[in-house]
Amino acid sequence: MTLIAETEPTVFETVESEVRSYCRAWPTVFERATGSRLFDEHGRPFLDFFAGAGSLNYGHNNPALKRPLLDYLGGDGITHGLDMSTTAKRRFLETFRSTVLEPRALPYKVMFPGPTGTNAVEAALKLARKVTGRKTVVSFTNAFHGMSLGSLALTGNAGKRAGAGVPLTHTTQMPFDHYLGGRTPDFLWFERLLEDSGSGLDHPAAVIVETVQGEGGVNVARAEWLRGLADLCRRRDMLLIVDDIQMGCGRTGDFFSFEEAGITPDVVTLSKSISGYGLPMSLCLFRDELDVWQPGEHNGTFRGNNPAFVTATATLDTYWRDGTLRDRTLRRAATVEAALRELGPDAVPRGRGLVWGLEFEDGERARAVCRRAFELGLLVETSGPRDEVVKLLPPLTVTDDELDEGLGILARAVRHTA
Repeated sequence: MTLIAETEPTVFETVESEVRSYCRAWPTVFERATGSRLFDEHGRPFLDFFAGAGSLNYGHNNPALKRPLLDYLGGDGITHGLDMSTTAKRRFLETFRSTVLEPRALPYKVMFPGPTGTNAVEAALKLARKVTGRKTVVSFTNAFHGMSLGSLALTGNAGKRAGAGVPLTHTTQMPFDHYLGGRTPDFLWFERLLEDSGSGLDHPAAVIVETVQGEGGVNVARAEWLRGLADLCRRRDMLLIVDDIQMGCGRTGDFFSFEEAGITPDVVTLSKSISGYGLPMSLCLFRDELDVWQPGEHNGTFRGNNPAFVTATATLDTYWRDGTLRDRTLRRAATVEAALRELGPDAVPRGRGLVWGLEFEDGERARAVCRRAFELGLLVETSGPRDEVVKLLPPLTVTDDELDEGLGILARAVRHTA
């Protein structure tokens, strides 16, 4: 595909901040999108295996979600509601309870902390510290939890941490699953620090973990490792927080990514695809006995995004009343894994459900694969501490033909850059 070069600086270059990033990797101007495809202003189609960084699990402009949204807006439904009671919020809470919480026997209260994932993480941290009276929170190597200061303190990536400009305190990082290559028993170092009064580790309020580290390089925690972590938290009186912002809402198959391990975290953060339509929305879920907030103690102007409540309700009604989507996601996982394993010894695949990573020896090769994929009409991004992993996040609603097409383009990109 031939890309049209701009001869003069665009308005994006002259007006928008230098902080922009995705537009540099995909140098075109997108105009519309439907299902698994975006189209630029010249009409060129791009198959989307990025899915809004996991915010579009159900594709672009899904008609099952768009129609209820248009009807709601056409009826002058509430758009901005802070935390006022509205019909849209009531329908969402009732549906979330009946389709997600009750079938899984999850004992959670629902908090709307603000519109983004990092808002949910900040609320979880504040709550854990309030409940326990302690300050330290443990996270893991290569973790990513957001870009606000509390979330950055939990994040492993040095480049992102450097952007804070101030010390990032009251957190400690521990080795994620496989970080030490299986040379030591799980949690040996963590447990030793906890039991040694000379270790310098203050008794943590909580431990926060991603079951699959998306930004960290698609590092997949084993179910037994997660169970071991849950047991350690229980024995050592630490709250367990699962950050399911990118891996929740069906990305790994089950609605929550921790279901496979059979654990029940004390706190769960959700965002990205919880609205189903790409509208800003996040949740902080926690056990009922942890609900010690005073009214207004944690708030935010845009925590009541009612159009997002509408599309979230439609998403649950459409996709989560039964196990059809889960089963289809797990079947397609096998298809993706088989295709990636055929790409040769220098491309190492790993993943769960419909999140997969293809690890290369260095970041330049992975970036070259992504550039070539874009030229061939496929959107994929890199992840990992050195950008050494090509990450695949196709919509869960991708068709079999689209999945095969995208995997074929990726294979061509890998071969072209060998």
